[in-house]
Amino acid sequence: MSDAAQPTAAEVRAAAEAVKTALDRHLAAVERRSGEDDPAVYEAFNELAAAAEEYDELLYDRYDEVTPFEIPGTEDMPPYTGPEEPSALSVLIRRDYTVVEPQRLRAQAQRVEAADEPSAVGVGDDAASATVHGALGVLFGEFEADEIASRHKEFGLEEGDSTLWVTAGDDTADPGEWLEAPFENVDPQRVVCRFDVSAVFDEDEDDAEGDVEELDDELDLDEDPDDELEPLDTDR
Repeated sequence: MSDAAQPTAAEVRAAAEAVKTALDRHLAAVERRSGEDDPAVYEAFNELAAAAEEYDELLYDRYDEVTPFEIPGTEDMPPYTGPEEPSALSVLIRRDYTVVEPQRLRAQAQRVEAADEPSAVGVGDDAASATVHGALGVLFGEFEADEIASRHKEFGLEEGDSTLWVTAGDDTADPGEWLEAPFENVDPQRVVCRFDVSAVFDEDEDDAEGDVEELDDELDLDEDPDDELEPLDTDR
């Protein structure tokens, strides 16, 4: 971040005060809770998490320091309060990609355009595939999102995080009702199930493997090369 874009000390201080206020509100909501699934506690919890995240980001940008706060993940989803027998459902999907090979991406789009117009010779500067964003439009218009996910390397893409939410509803929405803002007003308490894929999980696994390797080194558990296993006799 450039110096011009850095938050001021006053902004960091204000974010810290916001965390203190959110802490007080959360404690007050917990003290007044009316039951295990009190919505006021859940709302205060989310406000505290948002305030902590904002403070953490500003503190890092201004002073290159971090906090011990952890933003809640899927295990902190609120309890399900939707219908026991939902008559409708919505599937919300987000997948992130990085364009790592723009030339490969455009080449795939050019193949699609050539298949649609076999008589065309070459690809002109006015073709959709002449730009990366145009090529993305061609490919996502030609292939289903699931097919692109399974063949992303062919299209010069690298997978990032992804998430899938299944939410329950009482009735199916009217045609065209939510198309302008498809992901707004999602009630977390109506999420039937959620599946996340993130590099964060891989990093956690790598850390665990590193801990095991360090433990092996400490215990001197190196294999003895003379203690090799006998090959399996498949003729028996």
